Amino acid sequence: MFVTDFRRDFYDVIQTERVLLFVASDVDALCACKILQALFQCDHVQYTLVPVSGWQELETSFLEHKDQFHYFVLINCGANVDLLDVLQPEEDRIFFICDTHRPVNVVNVYNDTQDVIERTMKRRQRREWEARRKEILFDYEQYEYHGTSSAMVMFDLAWVMTKDLNDMLWWAIVGLTDQWIQDKITQMKYVTDIGILQRHVSRHNHRNEDDDHSLSIDCMRIAFEYDLRLALYQHWSLYDSLCNTCYTSARLRLWSVQGQKRLQEFLADMGLPLKQVKQKFQAMDVSLKENLREILEESANKFGMKDMRVQTFSIHFGFKNKFLASDVVFATTSLLESIEKDASGTDNFIRALDSLSRSNLAQLYQGLELAKKQLRAIHQTVASCICTNLVISQGPFLYCYLMEGTPDVKLFSKPVSLGLLSRYLLQSFICSTKNKRCKLLPLVMAAPMSVEHGTMIMVGIPPETESSDKKNFFGRAFEKAAESTSSRTLHNHFDMSVIELKVEDRGKLLDALISLLS
Repeated sequence: MFVTDFRRDFYDVIQTERVLLFVASDVDALCACKILQALFQCDHVQYTLVPVSGWQELETSFLEHKDQFHYFVLINCGANVDLLDVLQPEEDRIFFICDTHRPVNVVNVYNDTQDVIERTMKRRQRREWEARRKEILFDYEQYEYHGTSSAMVMFDLAWVMTKDLNDMLWWAIVGLTDQWIQDKITQMKYVTDIGILQRHVSRHNHRNEDDDHSLSIDCMRIAFEYDLRLALYQHWSLYDSLCNTCYTSARLRLWSVQGQKRLQEFLADMGLPLKQVKQKFQAMDVSLKENLREILEESANKFGMKDMRVQTFSIHFGFKNKFLASDVVFATTSLLESIEKDASGTDNFIRALDSLSRSNLAQLYQGLELAKKQLRAIHQTVASCICTNLVISQGPFLYCYLMEGTPDVKLFSKPVSLGLLSRYLLQSFICSTKNKRCKLLPLVMAAPMSVEHGTMIMVGIPPETESSDKKNFFGRAFEKAAESTSSRTLHNHFDMSVIELKVEDRGKLLDALISLLS
């Protein structure tokens, strides 16, 4: 069933119980977890936190802990499958699912009525009903998309309970920003949710900015801003940010000599000397930084970049530390998917979770450095794919495969990093091709996962259109293509549009996918 009163039907139920908390490995889930942890700490709720990166880990962890707990909370996992079928729990186990993945599996919501319908029907009526049911379910389940950020849902709970703090509000903002950066929600949904959070920001941060104590060393202040659509620019050089941000790199076509000339012209139009833009942003002349946003936006319009500014929020910790919400998303994502040696998935999860605490800014700055490396790797890989014509049309979709030995290929064995690369590549390809039909196609991208096991990871990205509703049909398409060819695939990720498969089965799965989508 759907919970409508979060406090009465969820929090009041678990407040006096021992709870097992399953949290998916994405930034929105981590932010929702931080908010719930703060509430648990406030009310002395006993809980155990278990990070899960996929269905296999969820099943294994549930089997390990199922006898010790009766109440389970799942964040950003569990909504889009028949959880009772997957986990086979005892009847007295209670699951609360806060998951942005859609569509929600109907059995999770209506399983109590299912048997009643089949006790009361005649055989012929039942066959007709089941045929119609399959048709309706196919229409309902064929597209994967995302609902409201789980962090926003948890913040709403804290607000209803009048226990919402500025830290919780910041985590809700970061969770929403993660959805926007990962292209999970529409621009309209993003702007609407920004408006909701902006009212809370005004309520929590109404102090006079001229107050001498407003930025004391222990102070935290959130502000709404129209800021530049440039990744990490305040912690990098403006030049590096322009070169490694998807929006600017794709539209200036920086993988080409002509694109590099356009970048020089763009900088010249703004009147910014190379010496200034290539040094750290914090070291730039104050006179240049004062009106930078307006100058950059004006010049960007001349170069076909009309969306250079975006609604967002920033946070100040004391006098020195300032971050945009997108800075934190990039940093936390990089920590989550770090490929450093001897670091397990759980280690990465804990480091990423710690980076969201203002008491652990050193971890956040480490994440920012990793994020810069990741964005450079993505830019260089995109440039290589475009210049060597690795993106090919397969009829109903575009396809690109990163070969073993490609620089930084190990980084793209991780689902979020591969997803970021795929969206960057699709936008860049659209800007580089003159084929109008290809501009409207979705992209399937694959990369090696484990040489030892002969496996690869594959992701499907919906087409880039102005009216894009962010619905992804590749999850079901991958499933059907795998079934029809008996391909050895593993649907282990909570995002259905990401699958793992044996390298030898790549050809027949692609052929089936082409046939299915043609």
